[in-house]
Amino acid sequence: MTQKIIIEPVTRVEGHGKVTIQLNDQGEVTQSRLHIVEFRGFERFVQGRPYWEAPVLVQRLCGICPVSHHLAAAKAMDVIVGAGGDQGLTPTAEKVRRLMHYGQIFQSHTLHFFHLASPDLLFGYDAPPAQRNVVGVALANRGLALQAVLMRKYGQEIIAATAGKKIHGTGAIPGGVNKSLTLAERDQLLNGPHPLNAGQMIAWAQGALAFFKDYYKKNKAFIDGFSRFPSNHLSLVRRDGALDLYHGVLRAVDAEGRRILDDVDYQDYIAHIREEVRSWSYMKFPYLLHLGPDNGWYRVGPLARLNTADFIPTPLAQAEFETFKQATGGKPNDMCMHTHWARLIETLHAAEAIHDLLLDADITGSDLVVKGARQAEGVGVIEAPRGTLIHHFRVGANDLIEMANLIVSTTHNNEPMNRAVNQVAKTYMTGQKIITEPMMNAVEVAIRAYDPCLSCATHAYGRMPLEIALVDAAGCVLDRKRK
Repeated sequence: MTQKIIIEPVTRVEGHGKVTIQLNDQGEVTQSRLHIVEFRGFERFVQGRPYWEAPVLVQRLCGICPVSHHLAAAKAMDVIVGAGGDQGLTPTAEKVRRLMHYGQIFQSHTLHFFHLASPDLLFGYDAPPAQRNVVGVALANRGLALQAVLMRKYGQEIIAATAGKKIHGTGAIPGGVNKSLTLAERDQLLNGPHPLNAGQMIAWAQGALAFFKDYYKKNKAFIDGFSRFPSNHLSLVRRDGALDLYHGVLRAVDAEGRRILDDVDYQDYIAHIREEVRSWSYMKFPYLLHLGPDNGWYRVGPLARLNTADFIPTPLAQAEFETFKQATGGKPNDMCMHTHWARLIETLHAAEAIHDLLLDADITGSDLVVKGARQAEGVGVIEAPRGTLIHHFRVGANDLIEMANLIVSTTHNNEPMNRAVNQVAKTYMTGQKIITEPMMNAVEVAIRAYDPCLSCATHAYGRMPLEIALVDAAGCVLDRKRK
């Protein structure tokens, strides 16, 4: 008889999901899947709404990364109102949005590493669950926990100053922004009381990197070997190849670093990316069209971004990037746990970018909005904390949204997450007579490396089928009904 292991819910991630693992009568793992069990149809909800509402509506997808959806939709609506392409935003609007976005990157990366991932690193994946959580981190290392809270607080203050409030702000509008920073806001964020100022955030980001690199030296075999497999990688890059989390062109590389998507305009994403639907998940499976679903799947997020970018345009993060690349001799990094390392390098980059933007005179400017020739369709793409985020809208002559397609970061990572789950399950569970809680947490550790936001990823374009299958003890399907 087969044995079925269910991990539900997956813990220390945003949203709700479960894992099912099938073992045969020899105790071998035969199938592992990550299931997304909630459904939220935002692609339908926004249809019929005025286009200018989109940047505010879509961020209700998530309370963790609302800024990412806010800005992706705003960038799509920039195209609709004729402010995309060569027209562009005003310098003030562009820089205020960038500041908002880097505040989001900074707070989200901090939240994930310290609150969600660090318990596994500090105590081990096999530590007791009562200890392996954020409360355990606070009890074991009060200074580290306090630092994490203050770093996230600073990022949220950046968002409040640029978007109007910390969660579900309204700062970005089609064609620009509705506010810039006042001098008082700028000065508070740049040189505010210790420790909530830009310089301290840079120092703490460096400290977090030092913490991880020290852990890596002591646990290299675990970090390198826990979950690794070759894959393609996709992200935005600046036109000169630099890491750019706000804007750029789409680039993808294969496992050897060869370009398989060569800096294409993201307005044309639909000519290069398709989504596959599978019956057992509400989350779709994207792939590069010219390679097909079997070979065209890819990773996105911090690890992918450092694999596709040529350099990082801030000096401290660039130095760390060079060290990071040495771990694989310059080739793309396929080690899942190295995503935490990449995430912390991006945290440092975000802190440096925030500091530089706060010193820029345009950040307090008054020229906020531009408009041009009205368009019927627009695409906005941004590098959200978890990876590439695509918002695509079509708007009718009556100014109402007729079509919306959202491909979020976690959706892009669906196939690699499932492969990581299967690989770790086989490593830790095959041949074991008793399946223990630490074995199941090892599977969750693999998922957490991707920092999935499952609530963001549960959309469907069109109608979702209802399917019920009757399965016997041997796993054979006796009957199936589909509606």
